[in-house]
Amino acid sequence: MTSQRNRDLEKLETKPTTLFDRIFRDSEGNVVIAQMPNPPLITGLAATFLQLIFPSGNIQPALYLVGFGALFTWAWQELFEGINYFRRALGLIVLVGLIALNLNHISL
Repeated sequence: MTSQRNRDLEKLETKPTTLFDRIFRDSEGNVVIAQMPNPPLITGLAATFLQLIFPSGNIQPALYLVGFGALFTWAWQELFEGINYFRRALGLIVLVGLIALNLNHISL
């Protein structure tokens, strides 16, 4: 005989996943849209903010490179290691946006 608990567990295990679940839930079933910032994101945002404070001078190229590199790293990590499809899509959008915004820095 199976107990009521075993039947309930079987029902939970066979529940089909919805599109919402696949996009916004992590492997533990929690809805994850935002997370605590990780070091590349904190570094990238800090460097970008400092670019607004120091718009010219010798430090500007260094801040630009650090900001771009850190945000690029964060977007790359989200794209390939994101906890759900929403976070991966966010990484892709930021990565494409960074590349598109920085195309004017390329001189041919």
